[in-house]
Amino acid sequence: MPPVPSMPRTALPPTSLPLYAYALLALIAAALFLPGFTVLPPFDRDEARFAQASSQMLDSGNYVDIRFQDETRYKKPVGIYWLQSAATAAADALRGIPVGDEKVIWTYRIPSFLGAILAVLASAWTAARLFGGPAGFVAGLMLASCVVLGVEARMAKTDAVLLATVVLGQAALAQLYLTRRDPVPTGRAAWTAPLVFWIAAGVGVLVKGPMVLLVSGSTVLVLAVWDREAGWLKRLKPLAGLAIVAAIAAPWLVAIAIKSKGAFFAESVGHDMLGKVSGGQEGKGLPPGYYLGTFWVTFGPWSLLALLAVPWVWARRRVEAVRFCIAWIVPSWLVFEAVPTKLLHYTLPVFPAIAALAAAALLDQFSRDPARKAGPRRWLVAAAVALGVIGFGALTLAVALIPWLVDRRIDPVAVSLVPAVGGLFALALRSLLRTELRTGLAAGLAAAALLYAGTYAAVLPNIDGVWVSRQAARAVEQNRPCPDSVVAAAGYSEPSLVFLLGTPTKLVHGPGAAVHLVADRACGLALVEDREAASFLDSLGTAVPLPLADLTGFNYNTGRRLHLTLYRLPAS
Repeated sequence: MPPVPSMPRTALPPTSLPLYAYALLALIAAALFLPGFTVLPPFDRDEARFAQASSQMLDSGNYVDIRFQDETRYKKPVGIYWLQSAATAAADALRGIPVGDEKVIWTYRIPSFLGAILAVLASAWTAARLFGGPAGFVAGLMLASCVVLGVEARMAKTDAVLLATVVLGQAALAQLYLTRRDPVPTGRAAWTAPLVFWIAAGVGVLVKGPMVLLVSGSTVLVLAVWDREAGWLKRLKPLAGLAIVAAIAAPWLVAIAIKSKGAFFAESVGHDMLGKVSGGQEGKGLPPGYYLGTFWVTFGPWSLLALLAVPWVWARRRVEAVRFCIAWIVPSWLVFEAVPTKLLHYTLPVFPAIAALAAAALLDQFSRDPARKAGPRRWLVAAAVALGVIGFGALTLAVALIPWLVDRRIDPVAVSLVPAVGGLFALALRSLLRTELRTGLAAGLAAAALLYAGTYAAVLPNIDGVWVSRQAARAVEQNRPCPDSVVAAAGYSEPSLVFLLGTPTKLVHGPGAAVHLVADRACGLALVEDREAASFLDSLGTAVPLPLADLTGFNYNTGRRLHLTLYRLPAS
């Protein structure tokens, strides 16, 4: 058996990236995340719910309670709503308009955009600390350009911000773990890593509850069992740290407990969290293996490198830096696979560690050794290339097909992406397999950038059938009889409709829409889906509504095609 090459059993010496490398990574990440950021309409359903609840916070001035219209929204803590409200207030001030006067979705996406960039930078720092500066830079590039982070950076949700808190906490853990045999630091040096860890944990708890502690806690547990030592955790200063977390999270938790009379904890823990653990919520129950099957898309275009890195990782499992990443990835991944409720972004907190390992293995040329048998490696390369091509290629083809499937039209931009992105991706594969790393990384990055720019800035915004709420908002703007006309929607109750039309929007059935028109004959509007049309018209009796606009589209949440009509009653 040939000797295991290269890395020593202990951690690499401390390394870092120069400031200009972080600046370059931030610019690249921003360039990847910005296309489509301001022009994509609100996505249903979570993004629209988060943004609408944050908008109502701004309108009401109540920053304790969380509401979507008149209903409480107690699934997640308040952190993301505060961040979105602050970002919107700052953006409106910079635009010189009263806060909340011009409601646009992109201001609520700012925390996700900034959180994603911070996650990229923290991932680069962590990978550099573990495997050296070049690996850190490459890992940052991989994370910035992977599919799933590009999605989350453009959505007004919790996950990009959560990722930033997770990676900051893991960076602090990595620093303490790799230096655990060094003399105990004193003074400020003794507090730097613990403060970063516990502040990140406190913010993470306010953003998405205990998820941040799941990742760090499972990492620590695996390392303690694997190494048979846990004394270094004293350097984390747990008692002071828990006090820091309590100082950050407890004031709001106490306030909402009083305000809701305990309903927040019953909903967020009893229903949302335990519901995801015990069964698939909202029809999203999927078997174990789902994340492994979708990884070839979500970590594209770099997923094949992760598979190629597996033998390299296994050969170096005793190296402290590699061991830390394994402890970061494996237990959390197993938990995510075991929980019935599965969404594509749930595994995002472990992607920085995957990127770090893939980058380190790539720069080490996956330990190619002529003495080793070529057969298994050829099979591994073939499998990695096939899965990588299927994942990233399927995504590219889907972008080309969606305009036809939804709007029955051929989008030239979408179609042109297939050969352009495919050619760049093929160049990336060829170069990386030949260890022409600069060319391969540049081509892979270019393929991702081109696909994301074309998809988010050109293709998706122009698929009108997907954005039914946007169609409705345009129709209402063109036909509203009064400046403050309120719409009652029957048969179509997506949260994006409330965000675009305003908090007073009524989500009702057909008879409720009829009652609304009769009660507000001068200004009222009704948006009625075909399934509710009969009950709507019957409830109007002898009154004959005026159809103002017809809308057609596809509800991607329900998988149904829709036809809606906008009505009003004629003036008396």
